[in-house]
Amino acid sequence: MVSTNDRRTAEGTEPEPQQPRHYSEEQILESVSPRRARKLLEATLAGGFRPEEDPARDNVAAGEGHMLLMPSVLGEWSGIKVATVSPGNPQRGLPRIQATYLLMDTATLSVRAFLEGNSLTTLRTPAISAVAADHLAPRDARTLVVFGTGPQALAHIEAFAVVRDFAEVVVCGRSPEKVEVAVEHARGLGLAARAGDAQDVRSADVVVCATSASEPLFDGALVPDSACVVAMGSHEPGARELDAALMGRAQVVVEDAATALREAGDVVLAIEDGTLCEESLVPLADIVTGAVAPATDRPRVFKCVGMSWEDLAVAVGIVEGSENDDV
Repeated sequence: MVSTNDRRTAEGTEPEPQQPRHYSEEQILESVSPRRARKLLEATLAGGFRPEEDPARDNVAAGEGHMLLMPSVLGEWSGIKVATVSPGNPQRGLPRIQATYLLMDTATLSVRAFLEGNSLTTLRTPAISAVAADHLAPRDARTLVVFGTGPQALAHIEAFAVVRDFAEVVVCGRSPEKVEVAVEHARGLGLAARAGDAQDVRSADVVVCATSASEPLFDGALVPDSACVVAMGSHEPGARELDAALMGRAQVVVEDAATALREAGDVVLAIEDGTLCEESLVPLADIVTGAVAPATDRPRVFKCVGMSWEDLAVAVGIVEGSENDDV
């Protein structure tokens, strides 16, 4: 039987466009778990995609802040995230960062879905961190130290609890009230948790830095050689959460070298300080595929700034998963 759209095409008229679906924050977080988000990103890298193929994000000044435009193409799917940063918004009762994602099929570039962008970011960022941690952290890791108390810190605790069996989570932050909320969040996941400080990195197996700090959060010399450190709090070349000493003695893994050299202050400033060389940066894809082995005699640092392909891979998982649910 010939469909109406098929008949119209045969008669030389355009088929009716498929109406895009809309995905709210609640629908996104219900559709893809932290575990599945991690698997979607890992499968993309394991399947041969190279992040260096991703276009650079475009930063456009607007109003009191700026817009970030993040396009990507993965096979039959294409998409772009439009994120805005307006520093004065909290005083207006509005979010500092807002985002929307447009998902298209590559063949026609027709919009297939609109997704709430902040929740997509909250989901994919800890997922890519967890991909790295699963390959770089000690298998018997027991202590997770987290710097930060915001949504990304909480999401990283949840994502990391899936890849390692932590006996203790230590939360470090400037506000005792927010630290206590993060501690209770970890306890709600069934984890033993407490407040801590920068000295706790001495006994850390995994360290997560999810802050807005522009200066190092702790003395990198305190980090054990066996530890894995994930820094994802900034994507500005002049800001860093890790000191040059740690970057210089660690195996430094990045999403993409060119992106890190453009946006990752932890990398840029360590190179300027002379402790890190550009040639030593290891792409995460090489760790995932086994082309490069994780170091065993020094810390492993994963510096993440977030890339467009990560949003797209998770957005596809959300839409394909919901479409399968409809069958």
